[in-house]
Amino acid sequence: MGNCYSVQCSFENSLLRGWDFIVGHANYVCKLKQTLPTLSTALQELRAQRNDVQREVDVAEQRLLESFQGVQLWLSTAETIITEAEKLVSNGPQQMNNLCLGGCISKNCLSSYKFGKQVAEMLQKITDHKSKGAFKKVAENQPAASVVVRPEEQPIALESTIQKAWSCIMDKDVGIIGLYGLGGVGKTTLLTKLNNKFSTTTNDFEVVIWALVSKDFDVGKIQDRIGGNLGFPDGSWKNKHVDQKAVDIYRILSNKRFVVLLDDLWERVDLNQVGIPKPSQENGSKLIFTTRSLEVCGEMEAQKKIKVECLETEKAWELFRDKVGDETLNSHPDIHNLAKEVAERCGGLPLALITIGRAMACKKTLGEWKYAIEMLKRCALPKLENEVFRLLKFSYDNLPNATMKSCLLYCCLYPEDYCIPKKRLVEYWFCEGLLNEFDRISEAQMQGDNIIGSLLNVCLLENGGVIGGEDCVKMHDVIRDMAFWITREFEATEDSFFVKAGAQLFEEPDVKAWENVKRMSVMKNKIAVLKETPKCPNLRTLFLSQNELQMISNGFFQFIPRVTVLDLSGNGYLQVLPEGISQLVSLECLDLSLTGISELPIELKALTKLKMWDLSYMRNLRKIPQHLISSFSKLQIFRMCEVRDIDDHDEDNVLKGGDEKLIEELKGLQRLNILSIEIKSVLCLERFLSFNLFRCWTRALILKDFRESEVFNVLCLENLERLETLEFSDCDSMEEIKLEKLHTWVSSSTNYTSRFHTLSIVQIRGCSKLKDVTWVILAPNLRSLVVWQCIKMEEILSEEKLDEVAGVIGIPYPKPFLKLESLNLIYLPKLKRIYRDALPFPCLTFIRIYKCKELKKLPLNSDSAKGNLLSIKGEKFWWEKVEWEDKATRHAFLPSFKPFKRRY
Repeated sequence: MGNCYSVQCSFENSLLRGWDFIVGHANYVCKLKQTLPTLSTALQELRAQRNDVQREVDVAEQRLLESFQGVQLWLSTAETIITEAEKLVSNGPQQMNNLCLGGCISKNCLSSYKFGKQVAEMLQKITDHKSKGAFKKVAENQPAASVVVRPEEQPIALESTIQKAWSCIMDKDVGIIGLYGLGGVGKTTLLTKLNNKFSTTTNDFEVVIWALVSKDFDVGKIQDRIGGNLGFPDGSWKNKHVDQKAVDIYRILSNKRFVVLLDDLWERVDLNQVGIPKPSQENGSKLIFTTRSLEVCGEMEAQKKIKVECLETEKAWELFRDKVGDETLNSHPDIHNLAKEVAERCGGLPLALITIGRAMACKKTLGEWKYAIEMLKRCALPKLENEVFRLLKFSYDNLPNATMKSCLLYCCLYPEDYCIPKKRLVEYWFCEGLLNEFDRISEAQMQGDNIIGSLLNVCLLENGGVIGGEDCVKMHDVIRDMAFWITREFEATEDSFFVKAGAQLFEEPDVKAWENVKRMSVMKNKIAVLKETPKCPNLRTLFLSQNELQMISNGFFQFIPRVTVLDLSGNGYLQVLPEGISQLVSLECLDLSLTGISELPIELKALTKLKMWDLSYMRNLRKIPQHLISSFSKLQIFRMCEVRDIDDHDEDNVLKGGDEKLIEELKGLQRLNILSIEIKSVLCLERFLSFNLFRCWTRALILKDFRESEVFNVLCLENLERLETLEFSDCDSMEEIKLEKLHTWVSSSTNYTSRFHTLSIVQIRGCSKLKDVTWVILAPNLRSLVVWQCIKMEEILSEEKLDEVAGVIGIPYPKPFLKLESLNLIYLPKLKRIYRDALPFPCLTFIRIYKCKELKKLPLNSDSAKGNLLSIKGEKFWWEKVEWEDKATRHAFLPSFKPFKRRY
């Protein structure tokens, strides 16, 4: 019975399973009409979802986000499912053709069953996969972008500049930083150092991008360099239009805290055109660029402009020694000193130091080093020409016009390291015809100042400081050498130069050497005699200043008819001008200042084109023929200060009888623009001031030996509209310089600012009875103050008289010395104070105190002259007794002191 029961159960189970199979088969086949269209719809939905997720991933990756691995796995699985589902859907029509009797029976039951089952399973698989693809986000921020570390040159003593730049980078208020300086000074090295510093220093920037710009840049190429940093694919992306590239770059960087480093800008780069968002305090990003031009820093709206300076002597020598190597330097005992001479000629310019140092690394004989020095002097060393001058010449070539190029080359007429007075330089340019926009020096000065400013901005000239109250510029030694090279190699047909300035010459150069020269300078030598008769038909410029000239032959000027500028200044032994000077009929500028000439020849009348004439500090001058000065109808610049006072019996002498004849001569010069003059009596001063044109012409006025009055009313000078320099000299009777209202005075703040607003230099010398110079507070733009040998001077600004000033101008007196740069107080034995309170001195850079034993306290506190490189010179024993406002002030100014050196 048991066995029968078992057989029966097994049969029933098999029957049930068979029935289930039949029912399942029928179910898959019967529902195929419904499941197949549903699968097609689900497939479309999965495709759409796949596309949406992929798009989100693409956008995230373009923004430098990193997609989740789970998202990537889902996309990969979705791709497989879609491929399989597409195959089922494509087979659907054939399977549907096998169905009959309303779709419940198939002509091929097994095939239809399998297909129906696959469709149902795929439908479930798609449904399940779709549910897994509902991502809240598909990517996350990557770790801070690793910086592409660039090959790094030796930092060449740029540590302080690197630190200064890094401080600006860390400053949240600074978004754009400009690094500017001379070509070859190390700007790219500095930028490279900053780039690499991001990889070693903790910071919160997400991406650091480097791009070389260079001259004649192409926006698309800059974008490609940035795109490479951002990981854009090289192929398709590079073929996009610059506008689309800008959109792509902007889309990524606008969501990033970025640093963009642009190397070698020659002009403004439009950040919008490239696609770089403007760095701001809000986005915390930075743009750092290098350029040779300060103007480019301005055009790029840099909030910080950092000049990369040449190396100081010690650091320059370290760099040069490193490149030459100790083996060479120690190969002969004398090479060390010769090497130092070579290094000095490189002027601290790293590119020159490195290039010449490497070139000399194998030179182990004295002859080779001496030859190199000679070639450097001639600017003819091949390495210098090929690797240094050609790089620097890009700056020259980039100057906007021929006028600016000619003005730059003109500066190499001066000796090495020479401080060139700006005004005198512009006056020479004007007389040479280089400033052709204006025919009057007053307007031409603006053009000249603009040119000098532009040359300073592109670092082809340097600030030379203030010498004798004059703003000066300097030409870097290597730039000067480059200028010579340019005149020799590129401008020889137009602008031939012969320059032996500061060359220790004792004799005039061989006249054959400068027959075809256009500009010649042998200034600052020891030439005593000019005896030759040069034939130079093209010569226009002749600098003979600062020699030891005693004699110039009559024939010297005979065959140089086109000379326009003749500078004989500083030849103290020269007592006579040759009559042959009358041959210089083209002469427009004649500088005789600081010569020993005693009498001016009447033959000078032949110089009818003269525009500029300087007779300053000719203390031996006894005679100027009457009507000589007034004969120069084209004269625009005339200077005659510190000329000897005589009582000459010659009626035909402008100098006879004080200043009256001189004033009469000057009245006839209708084209005069610039006048520097010395007046020696109150009566002559009154006559001088009565002539209206003198109000516009006078730039420098020296009041000397005034003896008629004990009180001088300085307001009588208020209408000298362009007065820049005012000196009181040896006025022994003058006890007080007062401010007494004149009938022209109107008390208002507006009018106050116009009084003495051009006055920048004041000198008080040998006025033995003066006790103060409080009146200088009326000069808001005063830059230099010298008080010398005033034995009764007790204070510079008197507290009592400050109230008087306030009463005169009708408003409270202003803060004094806001523009003061230089203060010299010398031989003032009774001077007790300069001013009652501490002053800010925002522009002050130099103080000299000498023989002022009663001066115990300076008007300084810890905030005075803040940020300035202030130098204080004085006697050591005086400095040790100075009383300070507090310890902070003492600590702030102790490093500024430099003691006078004793002279034995």
